Amino acid sequence: MTLKSRWLSQEATAAWLLLTPALVLLGVFVLWPIAYLVYLSFTTGSFTRSGIHWQGWQNYQRLLMDPDFWQVLANTLYFAIATVIPSLVLPLGLAVLLNRVVALKGWLRTAYFIPSITSLVAVGLGFRWLFQPDGPVNDLLLSLGATAIPWLSSPVWAMPVLILLSIWKQIGFNLVVFIAGLQAIPLTRYEAAALDGAGAWQKFWHITLPGLQPTLVFATVTTLIFTLRSFEQVYVVTGGGPLNSTNVLVYYIYEQAFAQFDFGYAAAAATLLLLMALLLVYIQLRTWDKETS
Repeated sequence: MTLKSRWLSQEATAAWLLLTPALVLLGVFVLWPIAYLVYLSFTTGSFTRSGIHWQGWQNYQRLLMDPDFWQVLANTLYFAIATVIPSLVLPLGLAVLLNRVVALKGWLRTAYFIPSITSLVAVGLGFRWLFQPDGPVNDLLLSLGATAIPWLSSPVWAMPVLILLSIWKQIGFNLVVFIAGLQAIPLTRYEAAALDGAGAWQKFWHITLPGLQPTLVFATVTTLIFTLRSFEQVYVVTGGGPLNSTNVLVYYIYEQAFAQFDFGYAAAAATLLLLMALLLVYIQLRTWDKETS
């Protein structure tokens, strides 16, 4: 064995020794729960003396035939689309404006970021109070001569309240991400465009947006994942109602597992949610590879 190969072998051994604790934790707390989740999705029963029993693809067949699941999936799609688009457009515009502001820039970024680190339970209770039938929002509508709206008891208006809460919660995180992306775009591009007579909109369309494309992909995927795993706001504000109009996928999984104790069926729905999240991550990685290649 040459000196070089011996050194490489020693480096590899040291690397594996250093990585072993992290790999063990990853296997115990991430890989094993995922594998057990997939296994549960093919079973029926509960964690009692009766135990769980293998039943194959029946849980997935039930999902495809269950109208409640399709309504929940439609609710989740509506919630995700209506949350993601404003959660990207609003912080992008704010980031462009704040990137030009010199005074109070740090204070403004902090103010916008505070909702991202606020407890969703506390925020949910606050929104529930705001949108009560006799709450401040309806008081404002009445003072303007409008009619009070039964926000949380209406199948039409309950979901917009959750969407507004989620947008307010996500704006600060995306704002910080976009500001970091803007600061990575070289100023020389804007100076060259100004010399060529480009206006503000042309600079934004031809320099800012292309320069932010990897950041946009990251923000889109993370915001989608945030909306797909939404649970606290539904649990605190609406409880999935009224008439199942705000029941999204994670809350549906919770109800099936811990209210109906149908763990196999809930595991099948959770496995589909996991596949959706993995697909989003795959799209992000492929897009990132195209941008960096």
